[in-house]
Amino acid sequence: MPTQIKSLSKGLKIYKYIVDYGKPIQARTLCEKLQIDKSTMSRLLRTLEDEGFISYLENSREIIANDIAIKTNQATRIELLIQKTKILLEEISQKTDETAYLGIFDEYKLLYLNQIDTTNRKLTTRSKIGVQTQLYTNALGKSILAFGNYNLEQLKLNQYTNNTITDIKNLDTQLNLVRDKGFSIDNKEYQDGMCCVGVPLFNTDNILIGAVGISGSSTRLDSKKLDSIGKKISNLVETYKIIY
Repeated sequence: MPTQIKSLSKGLKIYKYIVDYGKPIQARTLCEKLQIDKSTMSRLLRTLEDEGFISYLENSREIIANDIAIKTNQATRIELLIQKTKILLEEISQKTDETAYLGIFDEYKLLYLNQIDTTNRKLTTRSKIGVQTQLYTNALGKSILAFGNYNLEQLKLNQYTNNTITDIKNLDTQLNLVRDKGFSIDNKEYQDGMCCVGVPLFNTDNILIGAVGISGSSTRLDSKKLDSIGKKISNLVETYKIIY
């Protein structure tokens, strides 16, 4: 294969990985993941930057794909993710008898992508699809923060209830507990009377792609039940291989 074609192929492979990764990434990570040496990676990244395909975050070595590609790709991938997790959400709702949710990281907010309720309750949870909320105030968001590589200093810890986390050290401590347990809990931290459980969702390449979980009334969900549901959802998620 001619050298130019090989370089083009590698460049496209790098660009695709950056776009698919969905968050800032460093060159050394790209070298490790794609098995490309440092000098070749540096040269190809410089070309992608010169042509306007990628850019570096200000005062950092973190690389992002530029806006047009991100927005086009994100819309397609969101539709795909919703399709690929529909059965999982249905099973979560059935096994927990609560409303199930899918959420992703979106500019240091949690964006709800889907919601499935298989319960027969007359009073159902209001739809959250398309709604953004603070990552630190809910279980799905805390699962994403715990298992993603995000800067907690970017968060503005406003108080919503008496249980809202408003201290960065306290948040960091809780995220360490989430990593140990494999799931997170929101105990009336955003809305009085509502509790949530969240579990991180990874694809088959072990890349974090979002979180799934449930929310319901605190009258039904005491601390013992929340822990039980967290373990149940974690076990369900482990059986699903999300190719995404």
